[in-house]
Amino acid sequence: MQRNSPTELGCGRMDEIVTEHAGSVLRIQLNRPTKRNAMTSTMYVALAGLFNEAANDDNTRVVLWHGAGDSFCAGNDIEDFLKNPPGPGESPQARLMNALVNFDKPLVAAVHGAAIGGGTTMLTHCDFIYAGESAKFQMPFINLAVVPEFGSSCSVPARIGHLRAAELIMLGTPFDARRAAELGLVTEVVSDTDLRARATETARKLAAKPAAALQASKRLMKAPFREQLKAAMKAENEEFSAQVRSEDAKEAFTAFMEKRKPDFARTVKSQASA
Repeated sequence: MQRNSPTELGCGRMDEIVTEHAGSVLRIQLNRPTKRNAMTSTMYVALAGLFNEAANDDNTRVVLWHGAGDSFCAGNDIEDFLKNPPGPGESPQARLMNALVNFDKPLVAAVHGAAIGGGTTMLTHCDFIYAGESAKFQMPFINLAVVPEFGSSCSVPARIGHLRAAELIMLGTPFDARRAAELGLVTEVVSDTDLRARATETARKLAAKPAAALQASKRLMKAPFREQLKAAMKAENEEFSAQVRSEDAKEAFTAFMEKRKPDFARTVKSQASA
């Protein structure tokens, strides 16, 4: 697999994301296996750049996305996140969101192991999602006193209905690959052994289709919802920026770092006396 330089990726670590072109398929691998591919600010910027470049590259017809090691993506790198919490405007996360919502070429994901937080919500922008039997999904934003991201507060209820979305978003309920398939959140569940081959097969089939018609078909499918999704992302980013700086969030993240359960009753009393 070819490793891009930091300049090409626009990030400070050349090994956090690696890419490879196989014919007209661009393979993108999140490559922090010891951190379960948790995302840093530089990775969000780098990934946004890769998708924007792929969108304008005639030699790229399809993107295949996966993670190194035993996970797809465990969400945000908490230490990096606390140093660089996103604001309501142009944040690294927002740059990736914009790149994904505007990406009109087929995007195929192969998901194994942990797909937590952003590791789940980023996937809502994929056209084909193959989940290995080991895949574990969760949108635990509520447990950290924040709100969903990547437009998932709009796209997930639209796909699976309010009641089922409430389980995943308001309770933060984890779910496995089979449940994801039942909910219509993944294309197919396959064995971990066959996962990459199955996703690669689909990517190659797509790459053999007429490119202009393929992209036009995706644009037509997305057109009725694109502006709605952009509006949802903007609203989420503003709400997220406010909530992440709240007393509840401070308690949640402190508890996470101290490996204990948060006590939100304590923050209610603190806010009441302020």
